[in-house]
Amino acid sequence: MLVKNKSDISMSEITAESVFLSRRKFIENTASLTLLGAAAMGGASLVAAAPQDKTFTNLPRSPFSTAIPPNRFEDVSTYNNFYEFGTAKEAPALYAGGLRTRPWTVQVEGEVKKTGQYALDDFLKPYALEERIYRFRCVEAWSMVVPWVGIALRDVIKGLQPGSRAKYVEFTTLHDPTQMPGQKRNVLDWPYVEGLRIDEATHPLALLAVGMYGRVLPNQNGAPLRLIVPWKYGFKSIKSIVKIRFLEDPPVSTWMWSAPSEYGFYANVNPDVDHPRWSQAKERRLGEIFKQKTLPFNGYADQVASLYTGMDLRKNF
Repeated sequence: MLVKNKSDISMSEITAESVFLSRRKFIENTASLTLLGAAAMGGASLVAAAPQDKTFTNLPRSPFSTAIPPNRFEDVSTYNNFYEFGTAKEAPALYAGGLRTRPWTVQVEGEVKKTGQYALDDFLKPYALEERIYRFRCVEAWSMVVPWVGIALRDVIKGLQPGSRAKYVEFTTLHDPTQMPGQKRNVLDWPYVEGLRIDEATHPLALLAVGMYGRVLPNQNGAPLRLIVPWKYGFKSIKSIVKIRFLEDPPVSTWMWSAPSEYGFYANVNPDVDHPRWSQAKERRLGEIFKQKTLPFNGYADQVASLYTGMDLRKNF
């Protein structure tokens, strides 16, 4: 098994924000096109980040929503991390259009009563959708505010009926290099895996998202099903989920495996603990010029700090 650590990734592989800004207008101007041509990565289609056809109407607004105005859809859908399609920030918008999100299944395994393979629509059918406007903090000192459409993760977990030995929940992303050309490179150990403690997963803030901005979730943002954990760094919010496993012992997540000195299991936003290669004390909202102070737990300390009572959050990062 060949694993490429984050520290092994060339800086030329990762697009800086200043470079992105000069490219964003190009992407926006081509958003109305369905097909731009053949992509260089594995022959995948180079598809613009056009809005999805299906929209959601009459959704209730969650009381957990922030009052901060959301970022523009065009920004959020063209500047994100989804290494399965490439390490550059604009790569997901360019290369994810060919991902087939129907049919889609979710496998449920482990210490839970209702194991099995579920068609996505059947998996989500019992639960009501709502809109939640969340702050979303990415590890590279930038953030955004997004109106997500989804289902409370705790409702789904309750419906699956985990057993008494289920202390953790592990999530796994689709592994299909024919659709996800970034997986043809050993940037990470595929498939992507993330995990939460069961009490984190059943906290009312945790969300399984299927859309954003009232639209079906774009492929580049994690369609058709992704996790949103707003008090943690964005890499915890795993995309394109195909498996959920309930465990007695903590899972080893992808970034823990690849760069354990930089990424721990918890990944709670803690401005007092610097990343080894940059400060976390300030952040820049996507589309803005000036930085602002990073808030503990990404501004959700009142809701979630009690989950970590007695823990050393400098060691349990």
